[in-house]
Amino acid sequence: MRRLTLISAGFLALLSGSAWAADMGSDLPMTAPGFDWTGYYAGMQAGYGWGRSDITGDDGGPFSVKPDIDGGFVGGHVAGLWQFDQAVLGAEADLNYASIDGTAEAGPANTFGTDVKWFGSINAKAGYAMDRLLIYGIGGVAFAGIETSQAAGPAFARTRTSTGWTLGAGVDYALTSNVVVGAQYRYYDFGKEHFDAPDAFIDRDQDVKLQTLGVNFSYKF
Repeated sequence: MRRLTLISAGFLALLSGSAWAADMGSDLPMTAPGFDWTGYYAGMQAGYGWGRSDITGDDGGPFSVKPDIDGGFVGGHVAGLWQFDQAVLGAEADLNYASIDGTAEAGPANTFGTDVKWFGSINAKAGYAMDRLLIYGIGGVAFAGIETSQAAGPAFARTRTSTGWTLGAGVDYALTSNVVVGAQYRYYDFGKEHFDAPDAFIDRDQDVKLQTLGVNFSYKF
């Protein structure tokens, strides 16, 4: 009888301990079953960009020219992600070489041009994971090397670095435990930059807005 009492007491204690451990575990952040997005990433991206440049000035009289711009880009990125249940949070930085340009006529033999030569960004990233599929939003500070130019008899071109912001969204899919592919849309506003033109030309402000659609390849370390 004493042995049965001790066995019963031990069994009850084991059940109590298991229940307590289960309650404690339910309060801890857990990675969802399946693919774990936590890790560091590096990769490449490429795509197409389009937008508009607003060139304005008031030197010798107000004027406004709005070249449409478009073209391709290719670049690289690095990122770090952390997964909590199905939520994924992290940061990402990218840098792209670009050939996104366009011109507009302000008059006979008077052509204004805009050329986005490179652009990049430093971003926060947040998403929702469904096993190997990640849907996310992204946004942060953007930078670009943007040229303004004019051809009117003689010609000039000048490049400055513009700073602005970017927002976007995308989807990634893990093909293997290390290889991730995806697609991403971004909107960029590089703000207004002032250019002092040579004496034969007109000083101007140039305000560039850009949209991009690209595909990406990443390796998870």
